Amino acid sequence: MSEFVAEFMGTMILVLLGDGVVANVCLKGTKGNAGGWIVITMGWGLAVFVAVAITGEFSGAHINPAVTIGLAAAGKFAVAKVPLFLAAQFLGGAAGAFLVWLFYKDHFDISTDPATILGTFATGPAIRNPLRNVLCEAIGTFVLLLAVLYASCPTFTSGTEEIKVGMGCLGAIPVALVVMGIGLSLGGTTGYAINPARDLGPRLIHQLVPIKNKGTSDWAYSWVPIVGPTLGALLAAFVYCLGRPV
Repeated sequence: MSEFVAEFMGTMILVLLGDGVVANVCLKGTKGNAGGWIVITMGWGLAVFVAVAITGEFSGAHINPAVTIGLAAAGKFAVAKVPLFLAAQFLGGAAGAFLVWLFYKDHFDISTDPATILGTFATGPAIRNPLRNVLCEAIGTFVLLLAVLYASCPTFTSGTEEIKVGMGCLGAIPVALVVMGIGLSLGGTTGYAINPARDLGPRLIHQLVPIKNKGTSDWAYSWVPIVGPTLGALLAAFVYCLGRPV
């Protein structure tokens, strides 16, 4: 499997299972309706586990533009490969959201609350305060990237050290636990996107697919889960580099 295909498949599976658990808990008439926040955070953690376990061998399972950018900024990933990874991740996120819509279409059709419908695709704030929302996303992603940078084992390709998230010391289970911990502790303000591809691609699918009562896709907020995670990733890379010998 090529790195592009691995990142596409990994992000697609991440969003399929992650947005899928939100749909199962929130949409009308599902077997998991009203399962609550614990079910959602566990579901997202397990989504990360499955995606990383499948694709870690092939691409390192970044499955997140913030991870790719952060690793590149820390000198642990080839900058030349960043555009390829980001394209695969955004396309995979959109594909995963489309599959969630297809899977739960009957339940989308009988759900009536636009905010709930949008929430099965993209994140939104509990209290809209853009600067604080960006801060929350940045802090959550900062924690994620620090865990990746400090706990992963490096690999060497043509003499160049790189970090592969899904390989070595930090494998699928620890990554899943980190994401679950962030969701439980820090997810209540913005829904913890901590991943631009997990939000932008699905938000676009929400805009495009026919859903009764879906309302707007809230594009005015869409920059927050892009800017916040990117800033958090860059800050984590900076802190990591400060602690490394020159």
